[in-house]
Amino acid sequence: MKKSRMSKINKMLEIPKEVYSDVPKISVIGFDEMIIENYKGILEYEEFFIRISTYKGIISINGYNLNLETMTNDDIRITGKIESFDFERMTD
Repeated sequence: MKKSRMSKINKMLEIPKEVYSDVPKISVIGFDEMIIENYKGILEYEEFFIRISTYKGIISINGYNLNLETMTNDDIRITGKIESFDFERMTD
């Protein structure tokens, strides 16, 4: 099926974009937990700095006592004292 036709079907069925695409979804719970869905891999992991690769770019998380708490093929959960995070978008 063509991409535009699938997009119309997904919109009609109200399926969230992150479910049928590679767009990352980031959920932040307070200042102590972050969940990133649709990630590709871990680029860097330190107690104070984590870099996560996604299909659209790189997410950098700064803080202290950062841990990669749970990882699946679809999402990753980071805990610790999150101070800040930013995105580095890849050019399309």
